[in-house]
Amino acid sequence: MTEARPAQAASAALWERDEEVAAVERAIDTLRADRSSSGSVLVFRGEAGLGKTALLAEARRMAEARGCAVWSARGGETLRSVPFNVLRQLLQPALVSLMPEEAREYLGDWYDIAGPALGLTEPGERNADPQGVNDGLVAAVRRLARRDWPLVLLVDDAHWADQETLRWLAAFVERLDDLSVLVVVARRPGDVGGESARHLDAVATAADAPVATLSALTPDATARLTRATLGEHADAPFCREVWAVTGGNPYETVELLAKVQDSELEPVEAQAPELRALNRSARGSGLVARLEGLGIEATRFAWAAAILGTGISVGLVAQLATMSTEDAVRCAELLRSARILTEPDPAAAPTGDGDLEFVHPLIASAVYNSIPPALCTAMHGIAARVVTDSGLGAAMASRHLLQVHPDDDEELVEQLREAAREHLAVGAPDAARRCLERALLEPPRPEAHARVLYELGCATLLTAPATTVDHLQSALAMPGLDGADRVDAVVRLSQALIHNDQLDDAVRTVEAEAARHEPGPSRLRLQAVQYMWEGIHAGEAGSPGPLRAARRARLQVHRPGQLRAGAAHPARLRRHDPR
Repeated sequence: MTEARPAQAASAALWERDEEVAAVERAIDTLRADRSSSGSVLVFRGEAGLGKTALLAEARRMAEARGCAVWSARGGETLRSVPFNVLRQLLQPALVSLMPEEAREYLGDWYDIAGPALGLTEPGERNADPQGVNDGLVAAVRRLARRDWPLVLLVDDAHWADQETLRWLAAFVERLDDLSVLVVVARRPGDVGGESARHLDAVATAADAPVATLSALTPDATARLTRATLGEHADAPFCREVWAVTGGNPYETVELLAKVQDSELEPVEAQAPELRALNRSARGSGLVARLEGLGIEATRFAWAAAILGTGISVGLVAQLATMSTEDAVRCAELLRSARILTEPDPAAAPTGDGDLEFVHPLIASAVYNSIPPALCTAMHGIAARVVTDSGLGAAMASRHLLQVHPDDDEELVEQLREAAREHLAVGAPDAARRCLERALLEPPRPEAHARVLYELGCATLLTAPATTVDHLQSALAMPGLDGADRVDAVVRLSQALIHNDQLDDAVRTVEAEAARHEPGPSRLRLQAVQYMWEGIHAGEAGSPGPLRAARRARLQVHRPGQLRAGAAHPARLRRHDPR
């Protein structure tokens, strides 16, 4: 094992990380050597506190020292429900440098598709196709990456990234054969499930080397780190106890040694028993007790910061914690001195979003989990209002609204419906689904209930046909869904039935609804959709060929060449939009 670098030269979390640092260095040198070379992916995995963030910070330092552009982003435990959150962070350096007309030029035909997901342009009125948006984002980033070569992308805490970003990342790393970019991803093992886990597995599969799993510090490295921090007079039993107490976790070791310095504890064997009590104050209930020792106002400030999760400015926290700006500034300084909050490194925080962040995700989680449940719910409700009043929109406020307890609040239902519409318009149906499922729990007023179910059916159409069938059948059985929306719900229901291998039911559904209407555009549309389903498998719907031919002729006579997209020829049927 090579000699560990001194604490003054690098973060203590990089001790015994020579192999990982060397792998990053080789990848950066390869990237710089040839603009036409293929890209590469490195994935580092480790439990909390083992130095993933420090490793990515070292990757940034090395890349920038060698003239590379670096884009970086970080997932957040309370931000996983915000679609495209991490991707927007990642692209911020590239996007802020472009004028609107330059962005349109660089993104070309993908501008109107990918632009809303990136916050570059307002979304259209129609729901965006998630696959089309994802393809557009991959194409857009590829174009921007070619402009900024040599480029290094750093994604920290990928286990907490939103599902939409992970979907993009999995697709992007599969297309690096002709794009010279280095992607470095750090994540914890576990902490994900479902689609997100599948996307992270795809990223790991695309890596150029096996996923590197970070290990804890050895007793020898812990002893050297202890002496580098406290002085060479730290004796062996004391150093060994530091390792035993922290388990070699770099973050916990650094925090413990800082507390030893603060308490002026002599690093000798006789004082070693004090280490366990000091270590408890750095995590879990001990950290919460230390926070409470700073006073109720500082605790409220930390709680508000944990609720916000990102964009932690003193002004926003003051509003959320209902305190004066002067008191908020004083609390921020107290929490910085206590190593609970810190000012982000401008180089590592490309969004410039807020002027404070938690020193470590472990601290953020401990603070958030310490908020009394009823108060936590109330603060999320206030945060939603603060975010909305700041002009960030219903979609950004929705992550807070999801945490509010149901209370028969009609306004909350409408806010969640608006957020769902915004999510669907940028190609994030899963985020829309979460909002609408929460709206149903409120619950909606009877006159709005059917429409919420209808909107939920639209949101789940691409991912869960059977669930869509249930939602739309329930909506159609209730009062309140009339006119064009009812027709559209029937068309979507029939499409969900098709995807659920219920062709006969799909034909009967549109046929029965068509019979309810007088001759006119609505009935014509339903008949066109019925003909389309019958034509998928000729004869399976039980209608004789001559009858289908007669229906087709009748449709062409009434509206030649003007059938809606839902009545397109079967060969042109698109899965994502039946209208």
